[in-house]
Amino acid sequence: MLVLNNFILFCLIFFCLASQIALANEIYRSEDAQGRVTYSDQITTGAKQVEISQRSYRHLHLVKRVYDGDTIILEDNQRVRLLGVNTPEIESRHRQSESGGVAAKEWLQKQLQDKKAYLEFDEEKHDHYKRLLAHIFLSDGKHLNLALVENGLAIVNIIPPNMRYADILINAQQRAEKQSLGVWSIPDYQAYPLSQISSGRKGWQRFIGTPVSIKSSRKYTRLIFTDKVNIRIANENLKLFPKLDNYLNKPLEIRGWISRSKDHYSILIHHPSAIIFQ
Repeated sequence: MLVLNNFILFCLIFFCLASQIALANEIYRSEDAQGRVTYSDQITTGAKQVEISQRSYRHLHLVKRVYDGDTIILEDNQRVRLLGVNTPEIESRHRQSESGGVAAKEWLQKQLQDKKAYLEFDEEKHDHYKRLLAHIFLSDGKHLNLALVENGLAIVNIIPPNMRYADILINAQQRAEKQSLGVWSIPDYQAYPLSQISSGRKGWQRFIGTPVSIKSSRKYTRLIFTDKVNIRIANENLKLFPKLDNYLNKPLEIRGWISRSKDHYSILIHHPSAIIFQ
C-alpha cells in the first residue's frame, strides 16, 4: 500500500501538473480520530477520493494594452480573449458602443496596471479569429474573468469544450444579477417579451417566451417558439442539456445574440446556462 503525507501528495500533484500526465492510481484521503491525515492508493472506510487537477501551469505574460473589457493585447501583439465571459462592446470602426462597455474596459485597465498577467488555457487554446483563449489571473491569484462577472461588468458565455470554472462563473452571475450590479441594472439588458424580438435591438439580449415544439436536423436541434422564432443547439452539445422535452410549454428566459434571415429569428445556444426557467 502506498501511504503519503501532505508534502508527498503535493509533490505528486506538482509532478502531474508539470508533465500533464494522468495519475496511474486513484488517491484517497482519510483522517483519524486525532486529526492526522493520510493519503493512500487503497480505499478504506471513511476515505474520500482526492480530485487531482491535470490543468497546465499558468503562464506569465506582459500586457501591452487592454483592447476592451474582455480582450487584452500582449507585448508580442497576440490578442487574448477572456474565456467564459462577454462584456458589452466599445465603439470602434466595426461596431457601435454598448451600454457598460467603457466601464468594463476601464475596470480591466485598472486591474492590469502593473502590465503582468498569468494566462491559464482550457481545452481549445485559440478561437476562429486566431485569438488566444484564456483565464486571466493576477500575481495575487485574483481571477479577472470571475471578478468581471462578480461586479456585473460581464455576462457568462460558456462555449464548449472550454468549460473550466463554468459553475463558479454561473454562481457569481446569479449573485450579481440578484444584487442588480452592473449590466443587470441597465435597461438595455432587461428581459423583454418574445413579441419584441424584431425591435432591431443589437448585441446580447434577453427575451422571454414559451417553446411549443422541437425540430431536429443533421447539425442542430431547435426549440420552436413560433413559426418565425427558435433557439438552436448544436447536436454535439446536447449532452450538456437536460432532455429538451423539459423545456416545452414552460416560460423561459433565453440569453444570447439574435441572428436574422429575412423575417425569421434564431439564437444559437451553446450551454444550458443561457436558458433560465421562469
